[in-house]
Amino acid sequence: MLKEKYQELIDLGKEINLKAEYVKEEDGKLKIKGTTPYQLEKNIFWDKIKSFSNWKDEISADIRIASEDIYGIYEVKSGDTLSKISKKYLGDPMRYNDIFKLNTDILKNPDMIKVGQKLKIPNK
Repeated sequence: MLKEKYQELIDLGKEINLKAEYVKEEDGKLKIKGTTPYQLEKNIFWDKIKSFSNWKDEISADIRIASEDIYGIYEVKSGDTLSKISKKYLGDPMRYNDIFKLNTDILKNPDMIKVGQKLKIPNK
């Protein structure tokens, strides 16, 4: 029953490459244990958990991260700029150059990013 209620969360886990050790119903809770590639995906997953009204009573999650060398990888969407991405994930639009420097293998100009590019986001 809880798996059905939280199917959207389970689907998100698959989308963000959560490597689940288990997702099971036990003692009236949905218990989730797994590893995300980076902190960014862990935060996305936890934000989704917290969007459900009774999550504290119904979910127990132990989510770890596989790598701490960067904050995460972000796929560019229509309307994005490095400064918008920087503000959202680093808290400061002026850190756009940090993202640019980390991605010079695919970016040649900080003003020219393309939808679908996967950018590494530096740690905060």
